[in-house]
Amino acid sequence: MRLNYHHLYYFWTVARVGHLTKAAESLHISQSALSGQIRKLEESLGHDLFIREGRRLKLSEAGRVAFNYAEDIFRQGEELSALFRSGAQTNREILKVGAVATLSRNFQEGFLRPLLGRKDLELKLQSGSLDDLLRRLSAHRLDLILSNQPVQGDDQNPWRSRRLARQPVSVIGPPGDTSMPELPKFLHGRNLIVPGPDNHVRQAFDQICEYHGVYPNIIAEVDDMAMMRLLTRDTRNFAILPPVVVRDELRTGVLRDYGALPGVYEEFYAISIRRQFQQSLVTGLLNQPADELLASLPD
Repeated sequence: MRLNYHHLYYFWTVARVGHLTKAAESLHISQSALSGQIRKLEESLGHDLFIREGRRLKLSEAGRVAFNYAEDIFRQGEELSALFRSGAQTNREILKVGAVATLSRNFQEGFLRPLLGRKDLELKLQSGSLDDLLRRLSAHRLDLILSNQPVQGDDQNPWRSRRLARQPVSVIGPPGDTSMPELPKFLHGRNLIVPGPDNHVRQAFDQICEYHGVYPNIIAEVDDMAMMRLLTRDTRNFAILPPVVVRDELRTGVLRDYGALPGVYEEFYAISIRRQFQQSLVTGLLNQPADELLASLPD
């Protein structure tokens, strides 16, 4: 069998767009002609490559395998064109990583640290809501998602969640008395910055306060960890945070960790799509020891 790369290119375009009509418009051919080309490719491979969901197309298991090969083939074609245009061979791998907008930037940097500075790699980082990132992952526009919550995959959405690390959530605030306070009573009536009500850390914290009859003065509810870090540092109020979020401030003494809240944890997950052949870059990242991911960044 000789593979028709023209048909493969059409398939690759449809898979990236996820919609036959829109793909046909971008290719400047009719929808019926494009559909016919896809059917010829499926016949030559002996497998259906798409599953119809209403007006949208979703890759089948065979389609995901074919798409991964097509991605490599057409990326190398672009590199070949670049080579003859510039005279310099690019030969760079591409890794596309998404992260939920609320995730600690320090953790993201620690996770990606082994790849930073590599000249043979193009790293593409995106942020957004988990639902939006999962759509991009399913459409193969992402290789991996970093999240603070797992997702459950199924036959239609073969997502796989892997816990990377787990860290206690602490009371963080300005440096003061060196004696350790009694938690959570220490927080009663104290000005406090907390995650938003939909955050699982906030829900666990509220349960602890209710159980112990502790009523802090909530002055801010913040979903974004980077903003929580700034407010905690600059307002000199206390906050409920994983220490990794304010790693640098704790190291320099700008902020102090007043102790972990019992039973309250922030967990970090990597979400990917089940594949027969996982990228070696992704495998290396996923195999990093948890303590290294949470360790301090070098000065």
